[in-house]
Amino acid sequence: MVKFSIIGGAGFRAQYFLRIVQALPERFQISGMVVRDEAKGRDMEVKWGVPTYRSLEELLKHESPDFVVVSVSGAQGFEYLLKLAEAGIPALSETPPAPDLPGLELLYDKLIVTDARIQVAEQYHLHPIQEARLALIRSGKLGRITETTVSISHLYHGVSLIRKMLGVTFEEVRIRAMRFESKWINGPTRSGPPTEDKLIPSQRDLAWLDFGDRLGIYDFTKDQHRSWTRSNHLSVKGERGEIFDNRVLIQQDNLIPLHLELKRINKGEQENAEGYFLQGILCGEQWLYDNPFAPARLYDDEIAIASCLQKMADYVSGGPEFYSLAEAAQDYYLGMMIEKAIQSGETIIAPRQRWAR
Repeated sequence: MVKFSIIGGAGFRAQYFLRIVQALPERFQISGMVVRDEAKGRDMEVKWGVPTYRSLEELLKHESPDFVVVSVSGAQGFEYLLKLAEAGIPALSETPPAPDLPGLELLYDKLIVTDARIQVAEQYHLHPIQEARLALIRSGKLGRITETTVSISHLYHGVSLIRKMLGVTFEEVRIRAMRFESKWINGPTRSGPPTEDKLIPSQRDLAWLDFGDRLGIYDFTKDQHRSWTRSNHLSVKGERGEIFDNRVLIQQDNLIPLHLELKRINKGEQENAEGYFLQGILCGEQWLYDNPFAPARLYDDEIAIASCLQKMADYVSGGPEFYSLAEAAQDYYLGMMIEKAIQSGETIIAPRQRWAR
């Protein structure tokens, strides 16, 4: 049983953690939440059955969490991370870790160089389909990876997937980018489904990240990942084959080509009576991904965030890092450089930064 507290428990993102704990009570337990607004705090207590406090200091007087999830934005998050580091309490921070480059540099000076026990809850590379793709890359069957196109989520989330797929860390990169404006039909946003049918402005951002011997292509339209009329896409190209969404093409050294599929296996469909949940992802005869939280009924984003929680629990117990502050700083920095390249129309060189190690 892992106990963790949440700072910012009334927020949109924080409620992911609450739903996961509700679905996996044998693994996780909430050890109180910091909700500064008293009325919201009382509402959360009624809805989730978890005690709330108005400050971190008050929470720590009454609770003893294994780690604390910091689910607030901007300067607030940075101040909480400092307080937790000073108290020697591990923290799982939301992304982004700072609002701008000076903030990232301050983050380095205050937290990274002191080896504060902080990881970041960047979940996109932990989605089941991305875990399956990364497992196939690690198998070596595609050969050395040279290119990836990521059209999944915005800026630093997309950059994190580009880095993971290409196997790059903090290398210098040349960035070219452009923005194409058009109109499309409005669809769901974070606030929910559309309430009327109308055309709205659309901005599609394209960027080419040239790492010298590897190329990452970023392609994203705002709210694309929620849209009913646009598809997400990810491809990976290696020396011996490629992944194109769920299709896998490989040429073996005996010159026989393989045409495979990343096939999602769900229980609870048709006559299956085992309950409804994701079992895993198959490629041919090989399980590339086996859902560690089955049979909990979680959707993919919740599975990925649950993986962050489990990896954080392992990290606190002496396990490896899984997404460090330095990685988070790098991805957010490259996201800012993509925006700069779009605005300037020039090729931007993003050199190694001080957090690179």
